[in-house]
Amino acid sequence: MTVTVKVLIPAKIAESSQTTQYTASGVTTIIDKFTATNYSASAATISVNLVTGATTAGDANLITKTKTLQPAEVYTFPELVGQVLMPSSFISTIAGTASAINIRSSGREVS
Repeated sequence: MTVTVKVLIPAKIAESSQTTQYTASGVTTIIDKFTATNYSASAATISVNLVTGATTAGDANLITKTKTLQPAEVYTFPELVGQVLMPSSFISTIAGTASAINIRSSGREVS
C-alpha cells in the first residue's frame, strides 16, 4: 500500500455550474483540507457534493448546501475533513455567483 500526499484541487475559482473538481481515479482518497475564500465585495455561496461512483451530483450526496461566505471570509469545511472517496468517486462544487470564491483541497491518495 502506497500513501501519497497531494493537492487534490489546486487553487482555482469555483464555477457557477455544477463542476467535478477532483476524481479518485484508481485510488482511495482521504480529504485532509478543503478551503473556500470569498474574494468578492458581496456575500457568496458554495455547495459541495461527495459523489460515489457513477451517480451524479444531487441532493443524495450533498455535504454542504449553499454555505454563505461573507466578503473576505475563509471557510475550512470541517464536514469534509476525514471523508473518504472510494475509486471513481468525486468532489463536485457549485458556486452561487461566478468569480467570487476560490477553492483548494489537499489530501492523501492510497493505492
